[in-house]
Amino acid sequence: MSRAPTCVLSSDAPPHAIHGHSPDRYVEIGSLTKVLTGTALMRMAEAGLVGTSDPLERWLKTAPGTGVTLRHLVDHTSGLPRLPPGLSRRDPYRSFDDDTLRGLLDRLDQIVVAPAGETQEYSNLGYAILGAALSAAAKLPFEALIREHVLAPLGIHEVTAHPPAEHQLHATGFLGRRRAAWTMDGAILPAGGMWATPRAAAGLLTGLLVDRKLGAPAPTWQTTGEIAWHNGATRSASVFAGALPGGRWVLVHRLGGSHGDTDRMGVQLLARQGGN
Repeated sequence: MSRAPTCVLSSDAPPHAIHGHSPDRYVEIGSLTKVLTGTALMRMAEAGLVGTSDPLERWLKTAPGTGVTLRHLVDHTSGLPRLPPGLSRRDPYRSFDDDTLRGLLDRLDQIVVAPAGETQEYSNLGYAILGAALSAAAKLPFEALIREHVLAPLGIHEVTAHPPAEHQLHATGFLGRRRAAWTMDGAILPAGGMWATPRAAAGLLTGLLVDRKLGAPAPTWQTTGEIAWHNGATRSASVFAGALPGGRWVLVHRLGGSHGDTDRMGVQLLARQGGN
């Protein structure tokens, strides 16, 4: 493993941070954001605000005939590609704004790569569209609907798209210079743009997956063997959140280094806990 700043929170030990990380500073959580989006869908469905079987065109102006429903989007079975087309390399989501998303929706029938419901393909684009549909249904910006339907009921506050600059943590590069974060507060926000303190991210993990304070976990969570989990990675941050059936859990966040190493560290810590 590299000397990447690392923070570990778990059911078995107090928070542990090394190489300048902290459990109480804001960090990017990447695709762990999808857990918020998926949970909001299920909460809104329970409240009767949307239906998981709603066709996408009920909530957004989109090309007809795709057969894509909100359930397909949350399950990654929409037939949409992993990424929006036409992304740049340097700051890939900077130009992916609401106007660009609307343009994609107008030709969604040309973008899908498989019929809805037939195959599973992890899709950031799908979750960006899901977030837009939920915002349209709730008549709220994405952050506001997440606060209302997920964060406030859990009593969690340190999750946002725009944390105070003085409370952010970033990876550093050559000569210790701070690495610039990707721009992810546009249309891609529901797929991977939120920031949280590791302590708040651990609160999401335990509140949603272990204690199930908001009911059954959203289908966003992944399952491998006995481990229920989700991860996330941006240009220079990565996170793994996972739990075992008995209630043991771990959250690992790292700045820099390989996101694969972050996943392996989380799985190894859970395996060690499970063997106790």
